[in-house]
Amino acid sequence: MARLALLSVSDKTGLIDFARSLVEEFGFEIVSSGGTAQAIQAAGIPVTKVADYTGSPEILGGRVKTLHPRIHGGILARRDVPQDVSDLEANDIRPFDLVAVNLYPFEQTIAKPDVTLAEAVEQIDIGGPAMIRAAAKNFAHLTVLCEPAMYATYLQELRQQGEVSFEFRAACAQKAFWHTSNYDRAIASFLGSRESVGARSSAPVQGSREELPQQLAISGKQVQSLRYGENPHQPAAWYQTGTSATGWAAATKLQGKELSYNNLVDLEAARRIITEFTDLPAATIIKHTNPCGTALGTTISEAYEKAFNADSVSAFGGIVALNRAIDAATATALTKTFLECVVAPECEPEAREILASKSKVRVLILPNVETLHETSLHTIKAIAGGFLVQASDDLVADTKQWQMVTEKQPTPAQLEELLFAWKVCKHVKSNAIVVSRDRATLGVGAGQMNRVGSVQIALEQAGEKAQGAVLASDGFFPFDDSVKTAAAAGITAIVQPGGSLRDADSVKAANELGIVMVLTGVRHFLH
Repeated sequence: MARLALLSVSDKTGLIDFARSLVEEFGFEIVSSGGTAQAIQAAGIPVTKVADYTGSPEILGGRVKTLHPRIHGGILARRDVPQDVSDLEANDIRPFDLVAVNLYPFEQTIAKPDVTLAEAVEQIDIGGPAMIRAAAKNFAHLTVLCEPAMYATYLQELRQQGEVSFEFRAACAQKAFWHTSNYDRAIASFLGSRESVGARSSAPVQGSREELPQQLAISGKQVQSLRYGENPHQPAAWYQTGTSATGWAAATKLQGKELSYNNLVDLEAARRIITEFTDLPAATIIKHTNPCGTALGTTISEAYEKAFNADSVSAFGGIVALNRAIDAATATALTKTFLECVVAPECEPEAREILASKSKVRVLILPNVETLHETSLHTIKAIAGGFLVQASDDLVADTKQWQMVTEKQPTPAQLEELLFAWKVCKHVKSNAIVVSRDRATLGVGAGQMNRVGSVQIALEQAGEKAQGAVLASDGFFPFDDSVKTAAAAGITAIVQPGGSLRDADSVKAANELGIVMVLTGVRHFLH
């Protein structure tokens, strides 16, 4: 008797060629449902519709079509168990040799900004996961394929051996269970946060809060194996969440070597900074997840030059993110020093030719790099025996909520500069200090064990350029010493969260020294 295949797929990529090979090369008979059967039939390939095979019509608008003993009996039957074989014969059920099923596009549906709850619910597949799980459970006797990419390997197994190996069937079963697990996770996550569907098109404003889910599942599909992790002795791999490529998995690499673990970590840090700036051309250069230079300009080339000149020594071997297309002038500037990676929303043809002279530099195009807010609403850190979860720090600063606490009030220009420095400081490892002027960082003090040390590093780096500049601190000043140090270096305005028992001391020092101090009421520790 001919081998029997059950094909029921939402993604019809490669379906017709696969079905034709099954029938013409290996003599399979095909049972299929809905649109899959129509597509196979339209291609002139013999197919039996599920309704004809089961003798039961599709009902409830297609919600029930494969949930039938003739389908699931043929999938779950153990051919080495006499009772199962007897049950098949008594109920005129044929065993399936192959089940090829993929699921309704739930994640693609909920990714639409205007999706309704009803639309999402209709894309929750029931029969598909049931067939996949049944076939995966019975992998000792049949093969389950849940992705079009698996068709070619299955056919290769048949061509080489005439049958499919146990090892291949087991591998397919494992992939199938991951597939349904990820599908269920996506549904559960959506339903758990559906109140906010469509409400996160932009980052939340200062002061908003969000409840974390009681249950959180983490899963991903490997994009690629990486050469190593942070160090050569650490194996590493890159995973994407969801079934469709988003975030960095959706980026196009124009040139350069393979991305490394550290590259991706730094690229993400660069992306997070660049999303702070959309109105003007902006550039940032990252080293070890900290910005060594960030700047705005009237053109993207000007922004990059200002960011580079902020700390040209540290920029060597850096990661560059731009919020505008790379043009010829910017490409020329980029080739003047050694860089690991450059990412931008676009790259002009002439710029591509210029960058090609530095073939080892990784150049990536991420179309929405300047507006892509968190691809995940949470940040996660592993600890022994579990993990920690927090809402991502994507608050949008609102200067209307800032407190102008000194006698000397900021001018509009100073307030804009303080906002720029504050946005950059948010993305510097705590304890963080940023000195800026003319919308460009001049000095960055990052990751020090005390804030005094960070202030000294940032001011020393800024040097004489600190005259007339502003200073941002991600946490409050517990004493007035840093305020005095900043004023002595020429700083004219300070922005900090406030909240210390000694805030009055810092404000008093600022008043005595004739400098502006602004309190944001929000801190941005980054560990």
